[in-house]
Amino acid sequence: MSENKKMPLEGVRVIDIGTLFAGPWIATYMADFGAEVIKIEHPRGDSLRNFASQKDGVSLWWKLASRNKKSITCNISSPEGQEILRKLCEGADVLVENFRPGTMERWGLSWESLHALNPKLILARTSGFGQKGPYAQRPGFGTLAEAMSGFAHITGFPDGPPTLPPFALADGISALCGTYAVMMALYHRDVHDAPGQEIDIAIYEPITMVLGPQPLEYDQLGYVQMRTGNAIPFAAPRNAYRCRDGRYVVISASAENIFKRVMRAVGREDLGEDPRMVTQAGRVENMNELDDAIQGWIGEHTLDETIAHFEEHECALGPIYDVAQFMADPHVQARETITTVEDEELGPIKMQNVIPRLNGSPGTIRWAGPPMGKHTDEVLEGIGYDSAAISGLRDKGVI
Repeated sequence: MSENKKMPLEGVRVIDIGTLFAGPWIATYMADFGAEVIKIEHPRGDSLRNFASQKDGVSLWWKLASRNKKSITCNISSPEGQEILRKLCEGADVLVENFRPGTMERWGLSWESLHALNPKLILARTSGFGQKGPYAQRPGFGTLAEAMSGFAHITGFPDGPPTLPPFALADGISALCGTYAVMMALYHRDVHDAPGQEIDIAIYEPITMVLGPQPLEYDQLGYVQMRTGNAIPFAAPRNAYRCRDGRYVVISASAENIFKRVMRAVGREDLGEDPRMVTQAGRVENMNELDDAIQGWIGEHTLDETIAHFEEHECALGPIYDVAQFMADPHVQARETITTVEDEELGPIKMQNVIPRLNGSPGTIRWAGPPMGKHTDEVLEGIGYDSAAISGLRDKGVI
C-alpha cells in the first residue's frame, strides 16, 4: 500500500474485552482494516491462550484471532482495572464485550454510565441469548446456538442423529454480523451526527438468517425441513460423489443450464431432456436417479480425470479438500488466500489473509497475536499513567 493511502478504519480506536470467539472476532475484522484495537486480557492471560492447539506453549488460535491487536493486561473486575477501562473508553470509538448480561453493570460499567462518559462510544455486546429475554442470564456458547437455531436438526443423514459443526460456526457468523452492525453504527454516528449506541447481539440469532426461509415455510406451509445428508431438499442434483481413487467431489447444478451440462458430461443427455426434469421440483423428486447417473460416471474416474472432464463441460464441480490440500491448491496460492506472517515468537507462520479484498483501501496483517501484555505500558502511558503508577498497578496484580 502506498504511503498516501490510508486503511479504511485508521483513526478508529476499539477496546476489545471479549473472550474466545464471537466478540473478539469483531475486533479482529476491524483491526485487519486499520483500526487500533486494544485487547484487554486478564493478567493470568486470555482464555484463548490456553485453547486448543499450541506450539512451544504458544496458542495458534491466539496468533490468528488477536492479529493486529495491541495486548494489555488488566483485571477489570478490580476497581483499579475498571478505572483503566473508563479512561480508555473516554477516547475510544468502540467497546466490544461478551460477558454474561449483568456483569458489566455489576462492575459499574453499564451502557448508561459509559454513554455518559463518552456519548460517541459504540458498545457491541455479544452473548448467548442477548441482553434481554427469559434466557438472558443463561451461559451461552455457539454450540447452543447451532442446536437451538435449527442448524443441527437439518445437518446429517436421515438415519443419523443431528450433527453439530466441528468448528465455531455460530460464533463466526455472529462476529460477521456484529462487525457490520458496528460499521453501520459508526456510519450513523459520523454521517448523521448521531450519538453512539448499544448493539445487542444474541449468538443464536444471526445463524437463523443464513438458514433461509424455514420460519416462513413453517408459518405458511407447516413444513419442517429434515436431514437429507449432502443433498438439499429444494435443489438437485447437489451432492458429494466418490471418485475411483477414493477422493470426493461435489456438484451443484441447481441452474437448468448447469444441470444439462452435467448430464451431458456423464453421458446421460437423455436425462437432461427428460420432461420429468424440466422443473427444479421435478429434479428434486427424481434426485436419486440423477445421483445414480452422476455417481456411475464419477466412480469410474480419478479425481484429476473428473475435474478435467467437468471443466471441459463447464460444470460447477469442485474437490473436497482437507486443509493441506486446500493450501496446496494453485488457485488458492495464486490469490494468496493463505499468507505468511513473520511472528516474533514462532517465526514465519501461515494464516488466512485479510478477507474481504478492497481494491482501493485493502486491509493488511501487520502482526500476529502478540505476547501477553506487550503493549501494556505504552497504552497506559497514553491515558495518563506514569511509570510509578504503572509499577504500583503491577505490584497489586491489576496488570
